[in-house]
Formats: sequence, structure tokens, C-alpha cells
Amino acid sequence: MATTYDAKLGLYIGGEWLGTEGRETHDVLNPATGAGHAALPLATAADLDAALEATQRGFVLWRGTAPEKRAAVLQKTAQLIRERADHLARIATLEQGKILAEAKGEALFAAALLDFHAGEALRIYGRVLPRPAGTRSLVLHQPVGPVAAFCAWNFPIMNVVRKIAPAIAAGCSIIIKPSEETAGSAVEVLRCFQDAGLPGDVAQCVFGVPDMVSRQLLASPITRKLSFTGSVPVGKHLMKLAADTMMKTTMELGGHGPVLVFDDCDLDKTLDTLVAHKFRNAGQVCIAPTRFHVQEGVYDAFAAGFAERTRALKIGDGLDAGTQMGPMANPRRPEAIGELVEDARRHGAKLLAGGERGGEGGFFFQPTVLADVPLDARAMNDEPFGPIALLRPFATVDDAIEQANRLPFGLAAYCFTENGRRQNLLGDAIEAGMVAINNVRLSWPDSPFGGVKDSGHGSEDGPEGVMAHLVTKTVHMM
Repeated sequence: MATTYDAKLGLYIGGEWLGTEGRETHDVLNPATGAGHAALPLATAADLDAALEATQRGFVLWRGTAPEKRAAVLQKTAQLIRERADHLARIATLEQGKILAEAKGEALFAAALLDFHAGEALRIYGRVLPRPAGTRSLVLHQPVGPVAAFCAWNFPIMNVVRKIAPAIAAGCSIIIKPSEETAGSAVEVLRCFQDAGLPGDVAQCVFGVPDMVSRQLLASPITRKLSFTGSVPVGKHLMKLAADTMMKTTMELGGHGPVLVFDDCDLDKTLDTLVAHKFRNAGQVCIAPTRFHVQEGVYDAFAAGFAERTRALKIGDGLDAGTQMGPMANPRRPEAIGELVEDARRHGAKLLAGGERGGEGGFFFQPTVLADVPLDARAMNDEPFGPIALLRPFATVDDAIEQANRLPFGLAAYCFTENGRRQNLLGDAIEAGMVAINNVRLSWPDSPFGGVKDSGHGSEDGPEGVMAHLVTKTVHMM
């Protein structure tokens, strides 16, 4: 497969692609080598004003567009993403680092999201309330208005689709600001929407200095909804900006996924599943399993098996055949992970695998397993967002639930037990927006994706994701 980075970078405003002329730029890098790919234009204040004006025009147009037409655009975009999946995957690997198979899987999941939202565009129902003869009370769900959406870099194809699809299914227009570090993936997704017939004013794509872009977009009375995927501190900052205009918000923030492993689980199957999932995308996943709380009876066997499987992983360029984990996405991440590992070891954690940077050049860090990690280690309290597995034993079910709920995060949790009564208890007692029992899959097109507590509020995907882009109106006719 070709290794050329052939994304045509630019801003997409009012149906036009704008280049670097007269604009500052950002270098998009290859995480496997550290070398630059291309210069990305950054939006000026005038560009952002133009995007806001276009998205206002787009909302007027799109809210009046028949649901069948909205659905047709989504379905055509899904078709184009499937046709271009190899191209999209190569771009994502070259700028984000994940292995090629994961990147292609991401593209195909994005297509499935589009297909689902195409159906949801036709299922935005209201209701008629019982009233005396000759009178009516109607409950309507209508598009909230122009959306400002901010994407993280870890799933550069899916995150863009996850923002745009429900907005346009609902009849909203949108300005999307993906990560500058993974701009090519976002640009190529926008080209799919463009080629599928989405009017240029309905979706804008801008890049720029994050603080400047967010302040200008969120201060505008044109923007009626904020959708954000990213860290807890940034999410709280953006919510404060959004509060000034009382806009609707969906916040998908960080996590610190607890994994509860009980002594009645199928140990080998559990280990095979968890090791693969832990180091997917080099651990740079908001729902990644991170804190492994293992019942005392199987703790030693679990730790040994986890470390053995981790040491066998092949690390390298995501484009290379046989690579099982690629580099981290940017030069900041290996340094941050290294600091967390050293802090945990100073607090008494035992290093069972990894613990150092790896690879020749690029932003690599070895997949790492730490056992007996004290609760006061930074990694046990701050989201690592990297290839670190943190292991601790527990004695009772109550102990496990207490540890799962100890932190202010509440995005994803995982449990492995064959006891049906215990499964029901864990599903009820764990404070998380999503719980997986004896499996690790939490993302499905038809199910809501989101967290509680500091991990945010609102849902993406499923019918709930479209409803998050609607407001409720009651009409009384006498």
C-alpha cells in the first residue's frame, strides 16, 4: 500500500476550500518518524466570521429540507466512505499513528453510523396530547440551530462523522473544528459529504488556535449548540463560555476505565480480550480499560498472563504488516506517559512489562504493565491516555465497586464474571455511562455513547444523539 500522504489540506467555508495564502500554518506530522507531512492553514478571525455567516444560511436551508433528502445525503456519504476506506485509513495512520487495520475499522464504523443516522432522520416524531373535541396540543421536536463541534485527535475519521451525522439528520447546520494534528482525515471526510451532495453552507470545517476559535464561535449568537469531545479541563472551560448564551451542550469528556475481574471468569479468554483492547490505538482511547481491579484468588495469574501477552506485542509503524501497536499521536504523549510510570514506581508499583520509550525515532512508548499500584500514584487518579495497564487486587464485591466508583470519572467500565446475579448488581451499582460485562465493545451505532460525573453529559449515537440536536416545542390550538 502506498505511503504517500496525499490529503489536500484546507479550510472548508461556504462550500469553498481555502488554502494557506495569507494565513498562518501548522505542520501535520507523521508520529512514526516525527517528520512533517504538510502545512495546514489556520483560520483567521475573518474566516470564522465567514463560517458563522455560512452556517446561519445553511441552517435556514437545511431545517426546511425534507427528511428523505437529509437521509439520502447521509446514505451517499456512507457509501463514499466505504469506497474510500483504504485511502482514509492510510491518511489516519500517517497522521495519527494507529495501525492500518484499526484505522480501516474506524472508517467502516463511521459508515455504519451514517447509515443509522439516515434512518433516524426519518424518525423524528412528536405527539398529540388528548384534548377536548376541536382542539389540539402538539409536542414538536425541532432542530436546535447551528452547532459548533470540537473533535479529539484519537479517532480522526469517526469523531468527525459522530459530530456531523446527528446534526444534519436533525436538520441543523454545523461548524466543525477537528484537531490540527489529524487534519487530513477530517478534510477527506468532509470531501465525502461534499461529494454526496451536502450543500456547502450546511457544514463548515475550520482549523486554528483552539482558544481563539472556541471563544469566537461560542460567543456568537448564531451558535446554538456546543458538542465537544476531549479532556475534562478543556470541556469545563468550554461549558463556561457556552453558558453566556445558554446554548445546548453535549460533552464527551475523559475517562479512567475500571475493570473488575472476578475469580470465576474465564481467565485466558479475559486476558486475551483485555490485552488487545487495552493497547488499541496505543491506549489513546477515552473508554480504554485502565485500572484493573482483580480478585485476590486470580490476581497473581492474571498479572503474569497480562505481562506475558503485553511483552509479545509487536510495536512499529502502523503501516507495517504485523504491527500490533503503533506510535503515540504526538511528541507530548510519550513524555507524559514516562512521567506517570516513574511516579508510580516511586510510590512502590512493580514494573512487569515495558516502562520505556521504544522504536527508532517517532513518538513510541512501550506497552506497559504496572502491578500493585498504590492509590496515591498519579496514574491511578489522572487519566493516563496511553499504553499503561494498572493492576491492583481486591477481596470482595463491595471492595471492587468502591474502587470502580472512587474517581470523579464515569465514562466506561468493564466487568468479567460468570455469576449472573453479580452481573446484574454490577450493572446497577457502577457509576458509568457505559458498562460492558464479559466483553469490551461499547460503541454501536444504535446505542447511546456518553458518560456521567466529570466524564460529561448528553449522548452521542443512537436516537439519543439526534435528540441532543433538537429542542421541544408545544403548540396549543383552541
